[in-house]
Amino acid sequence: MSTFHFELVSPEKLMFSGEVTQVDVPGEEGDFGVLAGHAPFVATLRPGVLTVYGGEHVPTMIVVRGGFAEVGPNGLTVLAQEVVPVDEIQPEVIRQAIQDAEEDLADAKDDRTRDKATERLAQLQTLKDALGH
Repeated sequence: MSTFHFELVSPEKLMFSGEVTQVDVPGEEGDFGVLAGHAPFVATLRPGVLTVYGGEHVPTMIVVRGGFAEVGPNGLTVLAQEVVPVDEIQPEVIRQAIQDAEEDLADAKDDRTRDKATERLAQLQTLKDALGH
């Protein structure tokens, strides 16, 4: 299987750089897979799990939040606002974050705060579902 270059960049640092065979990306318009030779493409990310396939390794799953993906002549680059390897996420942390978001939603006094809390809760629920917790 052909490989291509993939880079995952967060505001803090370059999180991953190397040759891979496939990357599944959580796009705003739906998930999409990138293989070698993919047509040039730019997409906005939604919160979700990015899955990286390559070599003999088990697929690497990484949680991304916000940002965008660009497929170009040099491969795929994902610029994400937040990046967390799935194996670093504890289920109880997610449960607590969901509880906090539900409380924020219940306490919201205006539409803007309510919308923000609703969005955060939806993101956390998506993450919980993606991780199977």
